[in-house]
Amino acid sequence: MALKVIWQGLLAGTAGVVVMTAGEKIEQRLTGRPDSYVPARVLERLAGLPEHTGQQSRALNLAMHFGQGIALGVLRSVMAHVGLRGPLASAKFTVVRLTNDQILENATGVGAPPQTWPRSELVVDVLHKTVYGFTTGLVADLLARRDGPGPGQVHAAKVPGRHSDVGPVPRSQAFTGDRH
Repeated sequence: MALKVIWQGLLAGTAGVVVMTAGEKIEQRLTGRPDSYVPARVLERLAGLPEHTGQQSRALNLAMHFGQGIALGVLRSVMAHVGLRGPLASAKFTVVRLTNDQILENATGVGAPPQTWPRSELVVDVLHKTVYGFTTGLVADLLARRDGPGPGQVHAAKVPGRHSDVGPVPRSQAFTGDRH
């Protein structure tokens, strides 16, 4: 099961980052906004690489940009397999994606907290990460659906919500067991 979740997540993350990047390129052509090299700077800091001023390495930029998006797809795949699917799950995942960026950018000193950004930059970032989050979610949900409902969905089919008097689904139907 773990290998399936991983490969499906990598596939979903790849789809999300490709669609997000295509959207970014269209937006940049329309607005004239230049490429951001924040991902390259973050990767330089994380990997202990020599830092460059001015124009950054396009290869490092793409490696971090695509690497983060692809890797985080695994988390969205886990969400889908346990039953956290649909638009609400994708919205939650979008927040995780935005938070991941901010943790790395702020921890390395490359970025600043979003509340200090110009509103136009913030809107553009949130828009693109939302495209990523929902695209990744759609693919992850479609792939996970082939295995049937997740344990959370099985539980909700018994009684929606959280109730102290309703026990968990049988272990055989939980994520740790075979759901078939």
